[in-house]
Amino acid sequence: MVLEHALLDLIPGEEAAFEGAFAEAKEIISAADGFRSLRPTRCAECRHRYLLLVEWDSAEHHTVGFRVSPAYQQWRRLLHHFCEPFPKVEHYEPVAAVPGAS
Repeated sequence: MVLEHALLDLIPGEEAAFEGAFAEAKEIISAADGFRSLRPTRCAECRHRYLLLVEWDSAEHHTVGFRVSPAYQQWRRLLHHFCEPFPKVEHYEPVAAVPGAS
């Protein structure tokens, strides 16, 4: 399992339109092969910044599977024009538990 971390800085004032488009886009990504879960959150301090956390079976399910699919083109059409600059996307892998951490 990997966790995709995407930091989305929206054009200020586009938050409501983005959230409306995201309601449709989440159906697209959730149908992708290797998709596990999706968690969008909005920054409390900077209201036009969102953090998108997506769990995938592997990074390749995201980068090779979803990103080269026709479904990604729909996702892109719905959401990318709200972001400035283009989101920074990274993939994180679990590590062994750290003693004392919760």
